[in-house]
Amino acid sequence: MSTANRGESVPTVPPAHPPVDTADVFALLERGRALSTPVLRAAVGRLAPPMNTVAAYHFGWIDAEGRPADGDGGKAVRPALSLLSAEAAGSAPETGVPGAVAVELVHNFSLLHDDLMDGDEQRRHRDTVWKVHGPAQAILVGDGLFALANEVLLEIGTVEAGRAARRLTTASRKLIDGQAQDISFEHRERVTVEECLEMEGNKTGALLACAVSIGAVLGGADDRTADILESYGHHLGLAFQAVDDLLGIWGDPEATGKQTWSDLRQRKKSLPVVAALAAGGPASEQLAELLAADAKSNDFDTFSEEEFATRAALIDEAGGREWTSQEARRQHTVAIEVLSRVDMPEHVRAQLTALADFVVVRKR
Repeated sequence: MSTANRGESVPTVPPAHPPVDTADVFALLERGRALSTPVLRAAVGRLAPPMNTVAAYHFGWIDAEGRPADGDGGKAVRPALSLLSAEAAGSAPETGVPGAVAVELVHNFSLLHDDLMDGDEQRRHRDTVWKVHGPAQAILVGDGLFALANEVLLEIGTVEAGRAARRLTTASRKLIDGQAQDISFEHRERVTVEECLEMEGNKTGALLACAVSIGAVLGGADDRTADILESYGHHLGLAFQAVDDLLGIWGDPEATGKQTWSDLRQRKKSLPVVAALAAGGPASEQLAELLAADAKSNDFDTFSEEEFATRAALIDEAGGREWTSQEARRQHTVAIEVLSRVDMPEHVRAQLTALADFVVVRKR
């Protein structure tokens, strides 16, 4: 059983090669944020009041009282990938901006609805929209962002924009499928590892896959190139979600912006849980008994920190934590290998590799 403390600053997944140059990665993330944010703000400004201000609060542009704020708007991984996608196809990074904005709008639509469905009260170190502005506004603003995403693409008026919109629509449907699967798993005693990976490939992988192909499509890339870039994004998404699953149980709340043991509180059948239950052995069997009792408990919402810590320790002892760490690395390796099938500028390939490395060695 691991003796690591929750607050220790250690890699969630140990790097398999030299450390990532985080300065270069942060520059890529900042470029994506800088180029996409003005267009994103303009799109959000089209929403009718009070949806525009509620959305601005969600993005961290204002506080709960409507005053200008410099909140945490997320890592901006998807916008960075969209710009690199355009460059992979030989276009200027700016070509990918509408795609970056569209993907970010869909991503935040999903966050608004997910927070409400999961009952999450904190995101990015602030109260969530439904808690501040109510469930109705969270639903309406999410719907508004979803509609804006296709509007931003289709108003370009090119054949490439239509192709990009089709990919975004397909990715959005898969994302929704994944969320539905995730919710259904919470009410089941057993979920297979294969089912969990399928759910996470939909819920997380589909939109990341779209992000890393949409810029290329806008830049005129053919379907083969876009499909290969999507494959890279799909496997990167699975690696990304595996790390998130680790953070959802063992992450430091100061870093994640969520409650301690957040996924356990929501009865999530995430990869560490599913892998631990499938492992067999005393710890796995004890965990299965506890989770089965939890599903029938009327007192689950009042569980102590120690009770959640016990479940996390059993997941670790049964091997769920280590299996998920290795799965993140495996999916990362597949993603990097896929890139070799696309002819692109070498500096773009190196940047896509660096972003993948960053995703998998994120700190707790």
